[in-house]
Amino acid sequence: MANQSGLDPLGDELRSARSAKPCVLVIFGATGDLTKRKLVPSLMGLSKDGLLPAGFAVVGFARRPWTDASFREVLSEGVESFGRPETTEYFEQHRDAFSYHQSDFSNESGYASLKEKLEQIDAARGTAGNRIFYLATPPSAYSNILDNLAKAGLSTEANGTFARVIVEKPFGRDLTTATDLNNQVSAAFHERQVFRIDHYLGKETVQNILALRFANGIFEPLWNEKFVDHVQITVAESIGVGSRGGYFEESGVIRDMIQNHLMQVMTLVAMEPPAAMTADAVRDEKVKVLKAIRTFEPDQVERDTVRAQYTGGSFGGKDVNGYKQEEGVPQESVTETYAAVKLQIDNWRWSRTPFFLRSAKRMPRRVTEVAIQFKQPPHMLYDGAQTQPNMLLLRIQPDEGVAMRFGAKVPGPDMRIRDVRMDFRYGTAFGGETADAYERLLLDAMLGDGTLFARSDEVEEAWRIVDSIIAGWKQSSKPPEGYVAGTWGPQLGEDLLGEDRTWRRP
Repeated sequence: MANQSGLDPLGDELRSARSAKPCVLVIFGATGDLTKRKLVPSLMGLSKDGLLPAGFAVVGFARRPWTDASFREVLSEGVESFGRPETTEYFEQHRDAFSYHQSDFSNESGYASLKEKLEQIDAARGTAGNRIFYLATPPSAYSNILDNLAKAGLSTEANGTFARVIVEKPFGRDLTTATDLNNQVSAAFHERQVFRIDHYLGKETVQNILALRFANGIFEPLWNEKFVDHVQITVAESIGVGSRGGYFEESGVIRDMIQNHLMQVMTLVAMEPPAAMTADAVRDEKVKVLKAIRTFEPDQVERDTVRAQYTGGSFGGKDVNGYKQEEGVPQESVTETYAAVKLQIDNWRWSRTPFFLRSAKRMPRRVTEVAIQFKQPPHMLYDGAQTQPNMLLLRIQPDEGVAMRFGAKVPGPDMRIRDVRMDFRYGTAFGGETADAYERLLLDAMLGDGTLFARSDEVEEAWRIVDSIIAGWKQSSKPPEGYVAGTWGPQLGEDLLGEDRTWRRP
């Protein structure tokens, strides 16, 4: 329910002393699913919370022969289907702010007419010459779009205006293509104008990693190799690849998930305290973490990584295909649907604490979490105590929250110790729902805050590590392991952790 001011209490999550300046958001590839499912519903969530600037407009740029009216109708349906409750009325209030511009991405004249259109919008809606360009297209279109934006003068900032570009992942498919992409982007925009978006970094629990560490004196002194035995980061999906077999065959789970989502989360868990909570200070520390991870040698790939493919099985009471039976997947495929990696961060804080990253399709449930397992006491005073090591659990999805596991005495005359858990859930503690990750990230792009966006050197360092793993897999004659759909992966994945450790089963 809205409060008396007309703003939803959820807006308190995003409310800032800073106010976004008037601007126009130009979405390239605006007829795709991302625009109607995520971008525009998120914008209306910001509107509901009073966070959109008074002067604001959206221009959809795509090849389909749509009109303003047909574009608005599709977006209205998207907000109704995918937006937060009660945001449909906000779209109706902003309906006239959405317009459509038809052009091919390679057509220079389309950008010249776009520039004229934006100037007309500036005059009509007070958007003050500020632009944000969102590349919601396949990466193959980036080069044409970036080049033509620069040629049309749309990437230039002048007289206090801003021009920014938001780039969706994947940021390349290896180090070479990522470097090429960064060079293309930097030819049109300065790095401070570039926002490489990874929606995982907009999730509340991911952001709360920094707050948990640096706003609480009880955690940071223990956040090092002296007290932490190991860290597990898991992104598990219950679905298979379905009709996306052709796409997935080109990426695999290590490119699709580990290179970006899991490594981004890992850097936040492992980084040193930044000098300030500014974009460059935070991103400097994240890059230092990646630089401290050595390039994998072939023998290390064999020892410290596991790859596997799901095979057919029973899931949710139904028989499901194995990966090689999915549409678009060749029978000789060696693409991994499960990957587990042991990373060692060679610095003073983490030198003896391994980080285990795991992601897979067709696991028993959909879950994303970080499990920080602490070392056992040096001497157990209580005979027969069956406690597990203390653990701090950060749940990113679903049921965002934080939990801690520790041992406590069972009521009664005997000294019996049992594991108990303290549990914090966002919905219970703060009420209502959390804002969608895209809401946070779109607002930050409007504000010019790059803290939650990847920097070029960060992307390239992550690819350096992943490329060396993929190279080791290619050199190996060993095919991927198999694991039955609906299980937590192959036995080799369990063995990766060693004798005294085991993967959490959420």
